[in-house]
Amino acid sequence: MEANGVGKTARRCHISREDSDVKSVGDFGELDPWTAWAYKPRTISLLLIGTCVLVWASGALDPESSASNDIVTSVKRGVWAMIAVFLAYFLMQAPSTVLIRPHPAIWRLVHGMTVVYLVALTFLLFQNRDDARQFMKYLHPDLGVELPERSYGADCRIYVPENPKSRFINVYETLFDEFVLAHIFGWWGKAIMIRNQPLLWVLSIGFELMELTFRHMLPNFNECWWDSIILDILICNWFGIWAGMHTVRYFDGKTYEWVGISRQPNIIGKVKRTLSQFTPARWDKDEWHPLLGPWRLVLWWLIAIPTIREYNTYLQDRKPAKKVGAFCWLSLAICIVELLICVKFGHGLFPNPMPPWLITFWTTVGTTLMIFLLVWSWQIHQSVTKKMV
Repeated sequence: MEANGVGKTARRCHISREDSDVKSVGDFGELDPWTAWAYKPRTISLLLIGTCVLVWASGALDPESSASNDIVTSVKRGVWAMIAVFLAYFLMQAPSTVLIRPHPAIWRLVHGMTVVYLVALTFLLFQNRDDARQFMKYLHPDLGVELPERSYGADCRIYVPENPKSRFINVYETLFDEFVLAHIFGWWGKAIMIRNQPLLWVLSIGFELMELTFRHMLPNFNECWWDSIILDILICNWFGIWAGMHTVRYFDGKTYEWVGISRQPNIIGKVKRTLSQFTPARWDKDEWHPLLGPWRLVLWWLIAIPTIREYNTYLQDRKPAKKVGAFCWLSLAICIVELLICVKFGHGLFPNPMPPWLITFWTTVGTTLMIFLLVWSWQIHQSVTKKMV
């Protein structure tokens, strides 16, 4: 009995250590000598360096020579300095996330950028449309300017005999459009984050339905049938999903063979291990249950990586009382504020009404889904009641 007790205690300690792997870098055992230096805290050193930079940038020791007569420039510099100090705090002192590669500080910085983005959106929500555009110009002169829109569905003919340049000009221009690469790399990134092929295909088809629904508002969403179904879904999205899932499977097979840089037998191995520092430490296969400007896209991609991991963990957690992670909460809050901004600033910008057949289609889909959920919930309730009796 005593030996069994010791064995159970050891197993509990082992499980506890495995659970804490996700929470702290220090729980991952002995760090590789080549990268261990990067995980040592240097908060005081960085604070002193940051202080020196702040003194130099603000002109605190020589206010007369560094003074600016332009109040707009002073305000812009002050706002950017305020954001930099806030991000520096998150970089050094914020709690670590579930991700540790390439370094926990990177994801702490992303956490801070997410909070800054949410706060900035909240500020914009309380402005009118013109003032919000002017505020964006303060941050960067290229912002706050209306961008040109292109309609891809003006001429849906595949064969155009009267065109002197090419009789397949419509197909040629669509194939060599920048959105082709955007689709491929976008769905490659989504596959790496979501890691579930059926769910990815649902999202792929759903995105094309969204374009169909809102094409009366944005000319970019007005696409030909062969562009939407064949080029987007069956070619670009499929290739991106295929490449992303193969990327996940490749690293999943290699995960348990990785060793430290210093223990690699040759130069090639050391180079591969160095590059692997910029990939996840573990490539988990996420199990999903049913019914559950470029810089902005890059930020959203960085936010989505820990968000999806936290949400998947939330779904699989069987605890009676649980809460979503910080990134998951922030992502939901950002979506809500972005939606409110779209509703507030969108008045009068989209005069074309939604076609009646679209209203009928989505009303039918929503009603059918609601009936299905009610019947499904009733059946689950009945089965649970029978088991209790």
